Amino acid sequence: MAGRIVLLVTSPRLPAGLLTAGAWDVVRSAPVLTGAESELTVAVRAAGGRVSVVDGPATQPLLDAVGAHGTAVWLAGPAGDEPLARELGLRLAREPGLAELELMYGSWDPPGARLLDAVAVMDRLASPGGDPWKRAQTHESLARFLLEECYEAYDAISAGDTDALREELGDVLLQVLLHARLAEELPEGERWTVDDVAGGLVDKMIRRNPHVFAGAEVGSLEEITANWDRIKRAEKPGGSVLDGVALSQPALALAAKILDRADRVGLAVPPPLAEGQVDPEARLGAGLLTTVAAAREAGLDAEAALRRAALAYAEAVRAAEPPNPAR
Repeated sequence: MAGRIVLLVTSPRLPAGLLTAGAWDVVRSAPVLTGAESELTVAVRAAGGRVSVVDGPATQPLLDAVGAHGTAVWLAGPAGDEPLARELGLRLAREPGLAELELMYGSWDPPGARLLDAVAVMDRLASPGGDPWKRAQTHESLARFLLEECYEAYDAISAGDTDALREELGDVLLQVLLHARLAEELPEGERWTVDDVAGGLVDKMIRRNPHVFAGAEVGSLEEITANWDRIKRAEKPGGSVLDGVALSQPALALAAKILDRADRVGLAVPPPLAEGQVDPEARLGAGLLTTVAAAREAGLDAEAALRRAALAYAEAVRAAEPPNPAR
């Protein structure tokens, strides 16, 4: 009967001891060979496995181990050791009966595993010896970049370009990771980490979605929204309905958000009348606010409507420009 070579592949993003039951069975029962020491070799030895580090080509040592024990395990490195797998495959194809080659996944990346890589890369960039530009930044100096990246993601959504959206969301994530890494350098008592950011988000999502996590009964999207608002008010008693509204957002969007918040709690506060304003700027502002309120009543997005009109006008301006000989 042919022997067995098991190429054991594991996720480098999980703790070394998190292996499947099948993987633990094979590393405990057969000799394990690998190209370098690692946390996993330590864990396997601690569990009673026999691990040898091979210095140089591994094909013949593996075949020797198969000849002596019937089964041998190659503990693959983070890159999967594809050259070795290819060499073994060719050797076993030329000499059938030597051994059978089996690929086994002892662990695999869970969803979101590459976020750990992103955190590690950002830590390297923002640590001593990393990128001087990133180390020189502050929350204040980065503020405009965060806005710009969000706008670029918005543009990708507006264009219906999902590939561009994926890239732009990566740039937004970069800003989140960099802000979190810089916060680790704050004075004691003020500092926080990316885990604090993620942990706060997880806790909030669980609290505010009891229909998913606590068995609460809801019958419609309106009830879900109302439940969210009720829980939010309970978390921050005594606060204003306008707490959390981003005051730096574009004015039309800000007006719509304020009107929406007031309506959601049943506050009937009429916008100021343009005719009652003496100052021309105040009169214009009141008129615009009335327009936003009317748009909202009609189910329209005033910000999106003005953006659409402005972009159409921009195209008309370009079309009307005289030819530029330098182009």
